[in-house]
Amino acid sequence: MTVKIKICGVTLADDAARASAAGADFVGLNFWPQSKRHVAPEHAASLAAAARGAGVAHVVGVFVDATADEVAAVMALVDLDIIQLHGAEPPIEVATIANAAKRPAWKAISVDGAAALDDLDAWSVDALLLDTPTPGRGGSGATFDWSLAREARRRYPTRHLVLAGGLTPDNVAAAITAVDPWAVDVASGVEAQPGIKDHGKLAAFVAAVRQVDQSR
Repeated sequence: MTVKIKICGVTLADDAARASAAGADFVGLNFWPQSKRHVAPEHAASLAAAARGAGVAHVVGVFVDATADEVAAVMALVDLDIIQLHGAEPPIEVATIANAAKRPAWKAISVDGAAALDDLDAWSVDALLLDTPTPGRGGSGATFDWSLAREARRRYPTRHLVLAGGLTPDNVAAAITAVDPWAVDVASGVEAQPGIKDHGKLAAFVAAVRQVDQSR
């Protein structure tokens, strides 16, 4: 199975194009105002166009505790392929937002211990993104215990699991070997500074993932 790649926290059109051209499957745009990687919807449309123009990447909109109306307001300006909900949204709210948006949805889960893996089937979403607990809602640069992610893979073998949290070009191969995720997600691990991608690190990250793919 080819592991899919999401480059998140993109704020520049050139970075969106570079990520897509390098082979990323998904480019993430963060609409949470408190994020260091926040993009305004008016600006995000050009990023989405750049990503699509340079490759085949799907555009993921990241929201934190947004309402269905707030998501709709963003989508009126930006053509998103996927909605990622990264807050404390309960399952019923996630379903409401996804149905209103008429887009596939991903739900981020903060893996702060084994209990976080309970009842993951309660989420009617296309993918579950397993991330390091942080007040900043991702992009912390910190990993979590990958054995917990591997346990989630064992317990929920049919779910699409996206591994996030502290991934870099140097550790992503080990992470894939340890967890066997459907996809990997990186933000800070390929940055020169928050919101600005390092194109060398970005290319190295994609290459590291594809090298693991070829060796399996």
